[in-house]
Amino acid sequence: MPGELSPIDKAKFAAAKRASAFVESGMKVGLGTGSTAAWMVRCLGERVRDEGLRIKGVPTSTRTADLAREMGIEVISLDEAGWLDLTIDGADEFDAELNLIKGGGGAHLQEKIVATASDRMIVIADPAKEVAHLGAFPLPVEVISFGWTATRKLVEEALEGLDVLGREVTLRMDGTAPFVTDEGNRILDLHLKRIGNPRQLSLLINQIPGVVENGLFIDICDVVVIGHGDGRVEIRDITAGTVAEDRVAFADGDNLFSNI
Repeated sequence: MPGELSPIDKAKFAAAKRASAFVESGMKVGLGTGSTAAWMVRCLGERVRDEGLRIKGVPTSTRTADLAREMGIEVISLDEAGWLDLTIDGADEFDAELNLIKGGGGAHLQEKIVATASDRMIVIADPAKEVAHLGAFPLPVEVISFGWTATRKLVEEALEGLDVLGREVTLRMDGTAPFVTDEGNRILDLHLKRIGNPRQLSLLINQIPGVVENGLFIDICDVVVIGHGDGRVEIRDITAGTVAEDRVAFADGDNLFSNI
């Protein structure tokens, strides 16, 4: 029940619930990955059941695809969709220009492809995800398994000439084994602490042989919806240059919470 949720989960739910209102029948929608995005998928599933909302969802990971199907959302591939009206996803960090770090869940490759194949990207977040400068959250870099140690060395060398505070590079693990993405790749986490020039860093890292994609989303996000634990919601539209406020009610009877 909503009353039993932690304040952070209430904030995530508030952002997800408000962002789901941007979705209209007939849309093809990119469905993000992560804890906040999971709330959004549940909110859309509730609308599908209760309002007859008709959408086609393009998930950004196998776990999102499984949840979407469980919620009664029709799932299609990006190739089938061709182009999307909207993508809604979470973020690990965002700054004042709505640049993001994503990939804490290891799905940033598919997330970036889906987001850039959309007319708009809406990010849903709690207030703790807003930062003055990106970089406190480790930056994920997806690399192919072949020669990954050489790729890591090249990444470490590239960081020497960049405006960052930290330069530690670690291989992401899943227990005692390396973490493996949906594409069968590995992830290097860059512990940079502060990124002075995200655009430069993104361009340089992606030029290194063996790197598939990094978790910096530059000039991709259009709107951020920030939820608070008391139901308040702030909507920032960087394209329109507007900031709006709203409120989401927590209804104890919502089907959304029946299996939490």
